[in-house]
Amino acid sequence: MEQIAHRLRSKLEVDTEFGSFLGDTRIKLLEAIEKHGSISQAAKAVPLSYKAAWDAIDAMNNLADQPLVLRSTGGKNGGGTQITDHGRKTVALYRALEAEYQAALDRLSASMNDGQASDFEQFRQLLKRMSIKASARNQFAGKIVGLREGHVDFEVRLKLDDDNDLVAVITCESAETLRLSMGMEVFALVKSSSVLLLTDASVKTTARNHLWGEITRIHDGPVNAEITLTLPSGKTVCAVVTHDSVDNLGLAIGGQACAVFKASAVILCLHA
Repeated sequence: MEQIAHRLRSKLEVDTEFGSFLGDTRIKLLEAIEKHGSISQAAKAVPLSYKAAWDAIDAMNNLADQPLVLRSTGGKNGGGTQITDHGRKTVALYRALEAEYQAALDRLSASMNDGQASDFEQFRQLLKRMSIKASARNQFAGKIVGLREGHVDFEVRLKLDDDNDLVAVITCESAETLRLSMGMEVFALVKSSSVLLLTDASVKTTARNHLWGEITRIHDGPVNAEITLTLPSGKTVCAVVTHDSVDNLGLAIGGQACAVFKASAVILCLHA
């Protein structure tokens, strides 16, 4: 029986200072934004839904050390979306790495197509198991600027941007497993359902994390609404609240609100 040749095709995810969630779809989105200057047109070109495109932009800007995409609203031309110089360099770097990566995989495929199909299948299964993605809507990258050990818990403070720190409380066992240290870069994950919104600055809460920003998107669902706040640094925080809460708080595009969440709601993880 003729042996079927196997080929590994590259699906590169870049793990650099730009974060580890930069893949082909998001690169295509950046390229489409550069071409069209419109998020709606770029989303159709990829294709992605309008909401998924904005979610991707928020994630990339949150994980990058500089914004990759800038948005503008209003004006006689109705606003638009543009890729930054940093975004262009990121795209160029990705495409160059992708070409080198595919060439290496082609060489590996050639060496594996010598009758050892079982080895190839085992390798494919290993890659599949390692491809774990997080479902948390809010994903941040930051360096550890504070560590405080207690009897049971371990407090970790991350530098989110020039104006905000983010506090996480994990078990001492988890801190030991992660081998946390000052200056280390880690990822912080926060589910949107764990984020509460406030509009009154005088309200006091026991939650450690308070991030003030401008409401830039409201996505209505059948039961709840997804609210996106943009911080002064350009990073975003997403919260899911009821429609009644939207009305009671008077949430509207352009308004100010505070994203509030407990330190225990923050999950920390490291680069794979």
